[in-house]
Amino acid sequence: MPDIETIMRTSAVIPVLVIDDAATARPLAEALVAGGLRVLEVTLRTPAALDAIREMKQVPRAIVGAGTVVSTDQFAQVMDAGAEFIVSPGLTDRLADPIIASGVPYLPGIATAGDIMRGLDLGLTHFKFFPAETSGGIKALKALAAPFYQCRFCPTGGITETSAPEWLAFEKVLCVGGSWATPAGASMADVEAKARAASAIHR
Repeated sequence: MPDIETIMRTSAVIPVLVIDDAATARPLAEALVAGGLRVLEVTLRTPAALDAIREMKQVPRAIVGAGTVVSTDQFAQVMDAGAEFIVSPGLTDRLADPIIASGVPYLPGIATAGDIMRGLDLGLTHFKFFPAETSGGIKALKALAAPFYQCRFCPTGGITETSAPEWLAFEKVLCVGGSWATPAGASMADVEAKARAASAIHR
């Protein structure tokens, strides 16, 4: 199993996916992977999410994780579905302890210095900066990152195709999360084209 840094370095952009119909999950994953985006975050925001993870896991070369994991019950469910990494919007000891103990790659959300310090206490050094734009944007992340030289980040929340290159130019950012590659109503050909453009963004 790759560690969280390896996963974050695999694709500069991680699509954050809200799947309403599990039947669309596999074709969507195939289009994203064909476009060069192999790391896929399926958010637990819909009843179809667990089945979507199972479907996407069938796609060769896809690395499929679960996002919006906020409870230990959800953690157990996504592990049963085969999630290869875990993303949470925030960081609590109660959720982090069993995830860390399991050894599965984990990317918890942080927005403050206190959040980062809690993560460091737990042995974590890789974090999701969330919600990125409304938490002060890239200026805020640069200020937060300065005292924590050992930490690396995946900003998510409000990031667009236009703003992604600026975030990725900051050396502490290994990747960004975004939903622009999978707009509502897009064809699979459109998704593949958007994925190809996103995968061409350089760090």
